[in-house]
Amino acid sequence: MAAIFQGVGAAAALSSSLSNSFDSKKLLFSPRRSFSVRKGASSVVVRSDGSVNLDLNPKGRRAQQLIANAVATKADSSAAPSSSKPGHELLLFEALQEGLEEEMERDPHVCVMGEDVGHYGGSYKVTKELAEKFGDLRVLDTPIAENSFTGMGIGAAMTGLRPVVEGMNMGFLLLAFNQISNNCGMLHYTSGGQFTIPVVIRGPGGVGRQLGAEHSQRLESYFQSIPGIQMVACSTPYNAKGLMKAAIRSENPVILFEHVLLYNLKERIPDEDYICNLEEAEMVRPGEHVTILTYSRMRYHVMQAAKTLVNKGYDPEVIDIRSLKPFDLYTIGNSVKKTHRVLIVEECMRTGGIGASLTAAITENFQDYLDAPIMCLSSQDVPTPYAGPLEEWTVVQPAQIVTAVEQLCQS
Repeated sequence: MAAIFQGVGAAAALSSSLSNSFDSKKLLFSPRRSFSVRKGASSVVVRSDGSVNLDLNPKGRRAQQLIANAVATKADSSAAPSSSKPGHELLLFEALQEGLEEEMERDPHVCVMGEDVGHYGGSYKVTKELAEKFGDLRVLDTPIAENSFTGMGIGAAMTGLRPVVEGMNMGFLLLAFNQISNNCGMLHYTSGGQFTIPVVIRGPGGVGRQLGAEHSQRLESYFQSIPGIQMVACSTPYNAKGLMKAAIRSENPVILFEHVLLYNLKERIPDEDYICNLEEAEMVRPGEHVTILTYSRMRYHVMQAAKTLVNKGYDPEVIDIRSLKPFDLYTIGNSVKKTHRVLIVEECMRTGGIGASLTAAITENFQDYLDAPIMCLSSQDVPTPYAGPLEEWTVVQPAQIVTAVEQLCQS
């Protein structure tokens, strides 16, 4: 193992044309900074304006029902055609890949490891062509041994590298829970500040298209109680790239949650370099009547419901919390003080989920501003069924969101 990471450090030093040898101690005590497409498969491209490009493969139609027409704005202004706007269009998985590639070019200490991340390009092509560009030492294919390569990534971070560890599916990272909990989150504290752990752990999760119970895990609630770890969830190509870059630059261990159904979401993003704040929520739609807090895929179910609500005369304020740990209580609190009503919409399980923690935080800090009890719509506490209709029943649908807002606003 030591020989492998000596090789990674050597390759990193050569690629940056540094004349001095790598000294990991400079990073150990540095001050903290804040900061596959298969043949015959269907292709679903959902643009940020809600339009959908869908091939004729019937397997893709269910995805169109789930996330089509999913963006609503308060005022529909006459926008210029997307082709005339500055920037470039990317799918979400391409935005993640672009952010990762830019950081690997910027910092020779950034490396990637995981199953099939090398010449195959990753299960969802987030690491496509990176092995050809940066070599096999910086883009390291690993055996099917999540506990081992996650621990290897944490150890690499202790020596001064900045590993990005990919879990082929977030459910598989349960096998590495000991490494993430006892080492990744706690080593900075238990070493008396001698070590920082600048590692990013990322991968797809959430309810997909009939992937079965074991491949439809929502593990946000599993990791939220681990001290020392930050958690973020991307929902658009813009924030996917910005959060990826910010997570890599952070001195803290960061878990980046990606949703398997959002990889083909398309959006125009800026050409210039940018990062997103890891601790900041995003105001998706300003409103006056009710605050709707959500993240990841449920952002699009909420925005689909927002269209119906606007037609019924309601004015919902939609916030994508993005930072799952810590919560951005500044943005959330200002919204609660304005609307006095809160609805939380999540795909996580109801018992012990992100919504439960968010409800507690709002109650503790903003109870006096609430005119109605907080409502939380979550997935049912059952294993995700394989059957498509049953699978949809286990997660929150737009009609349920509309009904909940109507009940809140009438109370």
